[in-house]
Amino acid sequence: MVVSELLLDVQDLNVSFATEEGIVQAVDEVSFKLHAGEVLAVVGESGSGKSVTAMTLMGLTRSPNARFAGSAKLRDLDLVTAGDDELRAVRAEEIAMIFQDPMTSLNPVHRIGRQIVEQIQAHRSVSDGEARDQVVALLERVGIPRARERFDSYPHEFSGGMRQRVMIAMALSCEPAVLIADEPTTALDVTIQAQILEVLKELRTETNAGIILVTHDLGVVADIADRIAVMYAGRIVEQGTTDEVFYNPQHPYTWGLLGSITRVDRPRPQRLPSIPGLPPSLIRPPQGCHFRPRCPHAHDACLLKPELAPRVGGETGHTDRCVLTPERKRELRKAEGQIGLVAGGVTE
Repeated sequence: MVVSELLLDVQDLNVSFATEEGIVQAVDEVSFKLHAGEVLAVVGESGSGKSVTAMTLMGLTRSPNARFAGSAKLRDLDLVTAGDDELRAVRAEEIAMIFQDPMTSLNPVHRIGRQIVEQIQAHRSVSDGEARDQVVALLERVGIPRARERFDSYPHEFSGGMRQRVMIAMALSCEPAVLIADEPTTALDVTIQAQILEVLKELRTETNAGIILVTHDLGVVADIADRIAVMYAGRIVEQGTTDEVFYNPQHPYTWGLLGSITRVDRPRPQRLPSIPGLPPSLIRPPQGCHFRPRCPHAHDACLLKPELAPRVGGETGHTDRCVLTPERKRELRKAEGQIGLVAGGVTE
């Protein structure tokens, strides 16, 4: 097996914010790696810390009330401790982000072509004509029809899906090694979702960029992700390859996420499955396992903080924070009818 270049190495990343009510621990000891040509999906409910993690890598959570610990090395540069000038130098050039809402991320009073030209010229010495040609090629690459004509259009003249394509073109304008896509399919219909994901897959193949896909929808990542990190209340609670997480999930929270996906190969339920309860307050999180108050299998050992560790098959990349033994988890999944969570797959 050929090991690709390690682009991003995040170790024990902590992000907290001081508020009037107390300290919000938004990101708690998050660790992961991203290699060239790899798609890492970061999934979880709203408020789990996914977007804060992504924006911290871009240096966009820095404020007087923010505190950081740990490291996030983009090749040799630590993004956590880097100065503002260092971050400006690598944004767009080495690491870029597709933001969640393209309508509020694009300037509504400037033509879309000029916005992308501005980013290119901030990092490269090219003339207006050369930059314009590059932007037209980028717009064509992401599937914008009549790209040369649409260069002078305003954001409101595009549909939601087309605006998202413009955001992707902007993120790719300086050919970054790492691309962060924060909920790129939110508020888009399923047909446009599929088109946006197809664009990301094609770009990964063409540029060999590493992609971090932030989403709350496990169904979206099933066809595109190589690895999945499941986040809950600021922590990664399970991490592994897509096959490992889908076919052999080890954390009860992951079971809940997978179980809430409606299955076409089973009878239609009277009610859509859901995880009981609400995500905890990050100011006063539960003692021990953060998922404990919502977990039907919680016991006394869950009052201690569980470590993210390999519990299946020894020292593998499949890790989780649940203290139940793999054998007990298998029994519980079987009792709950959660064997074979993926169509065609069987968990042994």
